[in-house]
Amino acid sequence: MMIRCLVVDDERFALEVLENYIEKVPFLQLVHLCSSPLKALQVLSQTPIDLLLLDIEMPELTGLQLLRTLKDPPFVILTTAYQQFALESYEVNAVDYLVKPIPFERFLTAIHKVQERLQVSPREVPSHPFELTDSSSNSIFIKSEYKMVRVDLADILFVEGKKDYVLIHTREKKLITQLTLNNLEGKLPTSHFLRVHRSFIVALHKIDSVDRNRIQIGAVDIPIGDFYRDNFLKKIT
Repeated sequence: MMIRCLVVDDERFALEVLENYIEKVPFLQLVHLCSSPLKALQVLSQTPIDLLLLDIEMPELTGLQLLRTLKDPPFVILTTAYQQFALESYEVNAVDYLVKPIPFERFLTAIHKVQERLQVSPREVPSHPFELTDSSSNSIFIKSEYKMVRVDLADILFVEGKKDYVLIHTREKKLITQLTLNNLEGKLPTSHFLRVHRSFIVALHKIDSVDRNRIQIGAVDIPIGDFYRDNFLKKIT
């Protein structure tokens, strides 16, 4: 299977390095080299791309800003001279994060990750980011980092909506997924989960205390929105 690649970087030398690396890998096909993120948006709108090799610090748009404009982005490997963007790379579901100068061996490792994920086409993944297996299921599947991850409902403490993604908080970890909070609210059983704020859904059985306009779950205080207060109070009394 050929992997169609688009490389975006405002530095000519970086473009040449990645062009040379792509030519060495038989199953990679270079579709275009772009020195401008705006040009890259044009290419992405007109040409099928499987893999985007994307610099972060660029004029006009950063790589992360470019990604957030895409409704259905291809697989992404971020390439940058700066290590401080590693967290953001996780938040945008990048397959890998390569720090310049990029050794060919490290590049190849990242490419193999993409190749493995392409074995299951994104078109074959359910259209919803997660689905309950049946109405009585005690777990859900969420799409996180291009994988379908099972989450036990009993482990969820609360769900927090951010601008571009949703955080599912459990006692052991936080899972990032690019959902809408409305989508998630519609899938969680209303007998155990309740929207209490435009940015929060709580697990009712995990609430430790309620104090005026705040819910406490463990060490976290969660606000109760005015719109949701009456329904919440009816639910718990």
